[in-house]
Amino acid sequence: MRWKAKIIVRLKEGLNDPEGRVIGKALKNLGYDVDELKVPKCFELVFESEEPEEDVEEMCKRLLANPLIHTYEYEIEPLGE
Repeated sequence: MRWKAKIIVRLKEGLNDPEGRVIGKALKNLGYDVDELKVPKCFELVFESEEPEEDVEEMCKRLLANPLIHTYEYEIEPLGE
């Protein structure tokens, strides 16, 4: 069966997010009152699987997220074909 997954990978709380800091500072320079900005990674994929949740967990653990510095969450939905 074909599935669509959306995976969000974020740095763990308290870790330095240099990209978020630079973007947040730029927004402040443009006049926006931004206290904090974080930049998560979002992956959207379509794949074939008999065990979609197990496969997405494995993808996250093996490649998409480093468990020492990242947290992740995902949504999976079947593709109606």
